[in-house]
Amino acid sequence: MKKYWLDFAQIVAALAIVLAAALALDKAFPGLLPLTHGNVVIQEVAHGGSAHKVATFADAAQKSLTSVVNVFTSKQVRAPTNPLLNDPLFRQFFGQAFENQSRTVTSLGSGVIVSQDGYILTNHHMVEAADEIQVALPDGRKVKATVVGSDPDTDIAVLKIKQDGLHPITLAKPDTLRVGDVVLAVGDPFGVGQTVTMGIVSALGRNHLGINTFENFIQTDAAINPGNSGGALVDASGNLVGLNTAIYSRTGGSLGIGFAIPVSLLSKTMKQIIRHGGVVRGWIGVEVQDITPDIAESFNLKLAKGALIAGVLQNGPAFRAGIRPGDVLLAVNDHEIANSSSVLERVSALPPGDSARLKLIRQQTELTLNVRVDRRPPQQRQGQAD
Repeated sequence: MKKYWLDFAQIVAALAIVLAAALALDKAFPGLLPLTHGNVVIQEVAHGGSAHKVATFADAAQKSLTSVVNVFTSKQVRAPTNPLLNDPLFRQFFGQAFENQSRTVTSLGSGVIVSQDGYILTNHHMVEAADEIQVALPDGRKVKATVVGSDPDTDIAVLKIKQDGLHPITLAKPDTLRVGDVVLAVGDPFGVGQTVTMGIVSALGRNHLGINTFENFIQTDAAINPGNSGGALVDASGNLVGLNTAIYSRTGGSLGIGFAIPVSLLSKTMKQIIRHGGVVRGWIGVEVQDITPDIAESFNLKLAKGALIAGVLQNGPAFRAGIRPGDVLLAVNDHEIANSSSVLERVSALPPGDSARLKLIRQQTELTLNVRVDRRPPQQRQGQAD
């Protein structure tokens, strides 16, 4: 029995020595041993230490937010004339009240500062017929804006403000965007204030949507809602790749299908608007449509390429050159035509007054005609290609 007590005393003494050594180590090197001292054990990054950073687009957002503005427009709309105003007795008692009836219609959108000189890009439909335009800068300043010019065919407008301390956005290089790239949509949806949403590029070169005459949209699933129109679509570096313009929606809210005008079209249109107050495009007065397999078979065409001349404006440039409905357009100045969209692109790029060489097929016979290009009239109907 005495032997057991002796062994027990030796074990207790050994445990006491181990515990004392552990306490000494913990005091000399805090955190080395998982001792709680009665508190919950937590791990924190040491001061001045580094931790693995989760992927973030905060820098891109911060860079672009300083260049995106809110655009407020208003216009006076007079009430329709009441038929009772034709009655002299009614006019005597109530005419003044009815004649002075009018209301102010306001709308909210976004814009992008592109120059220290105060030029701002936005959508044409945002400022169309507006009596007054006001721009709210990110720092809270509000300033009156004037319309330099706009282009209904691309839904692009350029505004001008007189203000110092502006932060223009950096334009990305054209045609560098790829499907799958991460993009951020920056704007003021529903008037709640500046908002950034993230998505990817879902598709490029979207057209035949019936939104604009000239369509070459970026499609994205970044949330674009009412009020985002005219706002910036930027890449992961915060550079402008597009101008948010439209959404596909049955409810009015974002369903993940938004469209933006690419920077290549923005840059070209903006320069013309600043220089000329509008966009100068070529026009020959024809209506075209795509060559479908059925059309190719009916015209005995070997390949379903080119564009069918569906209509020719009487006494227009194409009519005077001898082009007739039923001709198939294959090339413009030796540039092959793939479809109706490429006809619109090629012809609109021609300077008015120049002569264009058109390669056609008429009744299975190839011919070449020269057309003197005219200036495209404003606001041509959708479907009248050139």
